[in-house]
Amino acid sequence: MAVTDLAAALAEANLSSPMLPENRGDPYRIYRFIREREPIHHAPDGSWVLTRYDHCATLLRDPRFSTNPARLTEGPDPSAMGPVRQVGSSLMMFLDPPDHTRLRSLVSQAFTPRMVESLRPRIQSLVDELLDAVVEKGEMDVLADLAYPLPTVVICELLGVPPEDRDKFKAWSADASRLLDGYLDKAAMDKGMVAGMYLFQYFTDLVEARRADPRDDLLSALLAAETAGDKLAHAELLSTATLLFIAGFETTMNLVGNGTLALLRNPDQLARLRNDLSLVRTGVEELLRYDGPVHVTARIAKEDVQIGGETIREGEQAVAILGAANRDPEQFPDPDRLDVGRTPNKHLGFGGGPHFCLGAALARMEGQIAFDTMIRRLRDMELATSEPTYRDHYVIRGLDELQVRFTARPPRPSATQPQGA
Repeated sequence: MAVTDLAAALAEANLSSPMLPENRGDPYRIYRFIREREPIHHAPDGSWVLTRYDHCATLLRDPRFSTNPARLTEGPDPSAMGPVRQVGSSLMMFLDPPDHTRLRSLVSQAFTPRMVESLRPRIQSLVDELLDAVVEKGEMDVLADLAYPLPTVVICELLGVPPEDRDKFKAWSADASRLLDGYLDKAAMDKGMVAGMYLFQYFTDLVEARRADPRDDLLSALLAAETAGDKLAHAELLSTATLLFIAGFETTMNLVGNGTLALLRNPDQLARLRNDLSLVRTGVEELLRYDGPVHVTARIAKEDVQIGGETIREGEQAVAILGAANRDPEQFPDPDRLDVGRTPNKHLGFGGGPHFCLGAALARMEGQIAFDTMIRRLRDMELATSEPTYRDHYVIRGLDELQVRFTARPPRPSATQPQGA
């Protein structure tokens, strides 16, 4: 099907681009339409758009594809794709092996599974504290009261950001993460660039402070990380700290926000979790599949590669629509149904291949603890709004707010009484 044919078919079906604001509430019907009619679509800008699971999984894992925008010779103009896509040499997410392998190996020495697991008691304590602050009101905004502060405090504590500086990061992260969308108006691009500069300057100062006075935090561990005499260069350290902050904050915030909305709109599945909390682990995986925080990722062909009968030429960009792949009926039976016990569930919510999300274990833990605690403590929680609104993002999908209500109750005794009272 030609480009114009697909556009005409979408219009005839009264559908349009999933990127448009009016479609943010439900892009999945558009994904399904495109996946069924032209699963590998050659877009007007010259890029290839992939919507089937097997095609997207191949793209993410095939070493013949690169994440480095410097390789882009066909399709979108790199200068029109946002500043973040133009600084690939300093961001781990835009590096290829062996540079990516080296940098990820160094970061992994500091960001270990043992270190992540050691955060479990603190995350549980933090979730309880955040719910203690709202349970007497009988209502809350899931985003403002839980989904935003939870990962913000965790990643700030992890990186060693002082508590008094945390409020600075909300606007910076929201504006800087928009740069991942690429095609932005000048105002949004300028705000993103300014936010990025603020983040880089903040971490520049913090790195120097930790270099002079190392502490028990991830930034100090990154400074100390070394493999066979190799260390992180200063620019690598700054870009890695900034990336870890934005990725660690955005992914978990939107997992909790999107996931809570999905459960409240599927009360039978919420009831399953209430009756069997052992399903929280598979439930979080299903929420990542059903309406995950990251909907799009891209790769650039390093040589001519065939996928699904189409040839993606060297220098052309291929875009994996993860939100579409995670609803592919060839991989997931009854894909538009939320099933908190779904197994197997090899979703692409954290990407795949060498760029599989470095913070996946932390995001999973935060999500599991947040949902387990909400379900136990707010057993009659229900939506207080009929039409939740979405942020002005496409690559990263998330809500502006999510108002819920529940029976007001006192906070935990331990939250109001001195220890041992």
